[in-house]
Amino acid sequence: MRLGYFTMPMHPAHRPSAQTLQEDREAIILADKLGFYDAFVGEHLTEKSENVTNSFIFLATLIHATKNIKLATGTSNLSHTHPTLVAAHAAMFDHLAQGRFIFGISPGALASDAEALGLLQEDRNKIFAEAIDVILAIWERDAPYDIELPNNRFKVTTQKTSVAEIQRGVMYKPFQQPRPEIVGTVVAPFSKGVIAMGERDFHPLSANFLLSKWLPSHWTNYVEGKKRAGLEAKVADWRVARTIFVADDEKVAQQYGRRDPNSPYRYYWNMLLRKMMISKRHIIFKTSEQQDDRELTDDYMVDRLVLCGTVNNVVDQILKLREEVGDFGELVYAGMDWVDPALAKRSMELMANEVMPRVNKATGA
Repeated sequence: MRLGYFTMPMHPAHRPSAQTLQEDREAIILADKLGFYDAFVGEHLTEKSENVTNSFIFLATLIHATKNIKLATGTSNLSHTHPTLVAAHAAMFDHLAQGRFIFGISPGALASDAEALGLLQEDRNKIFAEAIDVILAIWERDAPYDIELPNNRFKVTTQKTSVAEIQRGVMYKPFQQPRPEIVGTVVAPFSKGVIAMGERDFHPLSANFLLSKWLPSHWTNYVEGKKRAGLEAKVADWRVARTIFVADDEKVAQQYGRRDPNSPYRYYWNMLLRKMMISKRHIIFKTSEQQDDRELTDDYMVDRLVLCGTVNNVVDQILKLREEVGDFGELVYAGMDWVDPALAKRSMELMANEVMPRVNKATGA
């Protein structure tokens, strides 16, 4: 099982962005040194606690600061811009990173982003579906382009202005051929979008937001999508993100990971609960649709959604997760605000150097 990294990122809004952006860079540079396989970085335009507005720009600052880790948009919100721009920028990034690039995609769920862009009344899922079709068409076809797909608002052509002798009207193709790995983040239980991912050979990343009981539904739907395409689903293609804190001392682990009022994990889950309740998507935190909202307290959230403890305890929790969920190819470690940089770094070190080797030994990986 591989070890990956994901960060929204999320920081208390009062912290200076110049400081938190450097902290987020430092976390990924450390992840590279520790042998993490990939790092996914999210983006939002209008949420002050989430400081990355463009994941391509942020990740570009890490290409020459890292050596091996794959840099992944986590995600590029495709409803926010024209697919011609995304196709060009993603392909260029792939060349800059010389193939250390994963194209993470989503519609873009934040309502205030949509409002700022004049998209609040639009079907952003439909825009997303149309956009990815056009991006792939651009990468697959040669100039001059004449892309006009059925029921798709985006028309891409360079036929009128192409000049073959000087390669005018030609766009980048990705460094990785035929294209980079495409990953979609999955938040909802029983998501039908995972079926479509399987059909198109996109790979699912099950978000750390979900209770573990809902995760098997993602694999079931991915397998169904693969069957529809006449293909076999590969466990290696499924990523599962979890919120994890590892410490040398159990008391420290419980305090920093769950109990201390200043815990970055407690802050993270308090904010996520509030955000999801505002958008009426908080069912992902419930054990059943009928569960009373009043039960969703801070303690409820951290007790069910944070794996924390010493190395042995976290190993046991991950093995228990695997028994409940089944096998998956990558465990994605969720990054938090660094309230205590030493503890945050030590957790990543223990995760890479102690926890994962023991997990893989126990599972025969």
